[in-house]
Amino acid sequence: MLRHLRIKKFKGWKDSGDIVMAPVTLFFGANSSGKSSIGQFLMMLKQTAESPDRKAVFFPGDNKSAVQLGSYQEMVFRRASDQSIEFSYTWDCPDFREITDPLTNTKYSGATLEFMANVALDKKNQQSVRVEKLEYKVINAHRDTVLSIGLNRQQDRLEYGIDVEPYRLVRKPGRVWKPGPPVRFYGFPDEVVAYHQNAEFVSDFNLYQENLFRSICYLGPLRTKASRLYSWSGIEPDSVGYAGENTISAILSANARKIGVKKPNMQRASPANPFEAVIADALKKMELIQNFKVSRLAEQRHEYEVKLQVRGADASVDLPDVGFGISQVLPVLVQCYYAPAGSIILMEQPEIHLHPRAQSALADVLIDVIQSRENGSDRNIQLIIETHSEHFLRRLQRRIAEDVIPREHVSAYFANVDGASSVLTPLEIDKYGNIINWPENFFGDEMGDITGQAKAAMERRKKERASAKSNAHE
Repeated sequence: MLRHLRIKKFKGWKDSGDIVMAPVTLFFGANSSGKSSIGQFLMMLKQTAESPDRKAVFFPGDNKSAVQLGSYQEMVFRRASDQSIEFSYTWDCPDFREITDPLTNTKYSGATLEFMANVALDKKNQQSVRVEKLEYKVINAHRDTVLSIGLNRQQDRLEYGIDVEPYRLVRKPGRVWKPGPPVRFYGFPDEVVAYHQNAEFVSDFNLYQENLFRSICYLGPLRTKASRLYSWSGIEPDSVGYAGENTISAILSANARKIGVKKPNMQRASPANPFEAVIADALKKMELIQNFKVSRLAEQRHEYEVKLQVRGADASVDLPDVGFGISQVLPVLVQCYYAPAGSIILMEQPEIHLHPRAQSALADVLIDVIQSRENGSDRNIQLIIETHSEHFLRRLQRRIAEDVIPREHVSAYFANVDGASSVLTPLEIDKYGNIINWPENFFGDEMGDITGQAKAAMERRKKERASAKSNAHE
């Protein structure tokens, strides 16, 4: 789970400031306020970590990628190509292995990792992006740094110096060589291990990064339209896909999984239900359907149909024959429950095409997601959501006041533009669900519209009365 994130000199962000993240992290804001860039940045890092090109510092994407950010000049703040992009993030690392110095037997333990990097164009080769600096910190349960290690580029050359403390790296006998460039934006090159007697542990940091970004799933705002038939050959997809194109395959793949929910005020988790029933229950909770079923057309065929019975209907119909909102929210629900334990799910506008009442109910469903359990353990899902829905936020505020979800499990931000840079304001939510620092015109000028409507109504009544008197005199 991501705990902190900070981005400098990227797209519209001169400095995002420290973004404190929670199991549910929300980003609001006007169009072109920069909120989408935060998710895009994380997805670019994921694309880079999964790219086969180990030398590419950033992989901005292609026509098959979740995001396509173009060249470095198009990514850097105000297109100032002489500036560096800086970023840092902190995450819980459950697979972290205790570091032991084989020469001194000193041990370094931690539960959280912090990473920072500084990336810029090479001054001699303006087409080449270089890592100027990277650093890892191992942080223990008391939030103390127990070990830090990093690389620093040496005066415009492709050689790097190693900084580490309090650990002491010991060189192997022979000629002293400097390590070469990092692997992608985060990885220590093989020379660090090869040149030292006690540096084997640095390779683990590369793996921790890759595991972090492997855990990130993305669902965009434009989901694929519904079909009458779906093909599935038995292949298990990694996710529902960027546009939800693998939604039905994911449901069929998860047929054997059972998921329950444990809320703070419950002694025990609710009974675990089959995956398809969990999705059906979520749709019912949102008052969108009465029944939901994915069925195979025939024993020898690999084609399936989705049948739904909407509220008030006597018969089931195909997915394309119901409201568009159902087909748009279905990938959201499936992704949330299909993702493996420990996943970080990035979503844009999960509420799109939903009625306000269903938007409110969606908040309840997503609370269930972060409180869900599977095989007797918490799934530890993190949701990072870009949304425009006031109804979604209002329901979360209510549930915080009702103690259905702890206040510290929700983190919300409002993005706006101040001058040439985007600015992110953290929303201060108290234990009663109140937003203490509600931004002006957060969801538009509601009070202005109410006042304007009242004034217009008064003026119209005056005109109507004056017209009536005039007609009476005539």
